[in-house]
Amino acid sequence: MGKIRTRFIGIEEVEEKQKKKQKARAQEKKIEKKKSSVVIPAKAGIQENELASAKSTAVKEKVKKTKKATVAKQRARGKKYQNASKNIDRTKQYEIKEAVDLLKKISFANFDESIELHLNVFEGNLKGEVNLPYSTGKILRIAIVDDKLLEKIEKGILEFDILLAHPSFMPKIARYARILGPRGLMPNPKNGTLTAKPEETAKKFQSGSLRWKTETKAPLVHQMIGKKSHDTKNLSENAAAFIKSVGVKNIKSAFIKTTMSPAIRLKIE
Repeated sequence: MGKIRTRFIGIEEVEEKQKKKQKARAQEKKIEKKKSSVVIPAKAGIQENELASAKSTAVKEKVKKTKKATVAKQRARGKKYQNASKNIDRTKQYEIKEAVDLLKKISFANFDESIELHLNVFEGNLKGEVNLPYSTGKILRIAIVDDKLLEKIEKGILEFDILLAHPSFMPKIARYARILGPRGLMPNPKNGTLTAKPEETAKKFQSGSLRWKTETKAPLVHQMIGKKSHDTKNLSENAAAFIKSVGVKNIKSAFIKTTMSPAIRLKIE
């Protein structure tokens, strides 16, 4: 029940005063309603909006600075590299032998550089094995697991590039997975290093057998095929054999280079 107000009827002066008071009250109510309908943001809210805006501006500025720094940090090529690049026709795809001859001609390093193949393939998860006709010049240290070798591994002495093992040794080798695994040395049946005939497999690796695969996160294959000092014919045949192993149909583009030189695009047929 609302508030009861006494109203006098018949007395004009009193009645007139009451009417004026009613109008005044009604007017006050209207003003209060208008005030309540206007949303005035809290001071804290304004501060939060200003802070968010400031953070956004700071992030944008940081991104700009990072981009500028990245561009600035890009390694400036030396004069020797730039001079070597001038001898390469970027619009041309070179025959393998022609590319190898050119690499030897433009080489500027004062050491016996490696000759490398870099292949862009159409899909990932490719792998294979190839016996190159000539040595790559890289000496592989191959070891076969026995109890004495396990003692060295436990001490952190890893004097090998390839570790071969008979399946019977796997329970013992598993203890050293944290040492061998990160270095890619853990014997595995997929890459042929876990085998019932490790001695025969060792001879196979020593003869120049290579296992290749695409990178884990990208459809790329990289392989050293020899040294700059090697005969052009040997390097060319190694390159051809490796490309054949990967498969011409799988290759989008192929490049050959030395350790320090610019890359030369190869003609794939």
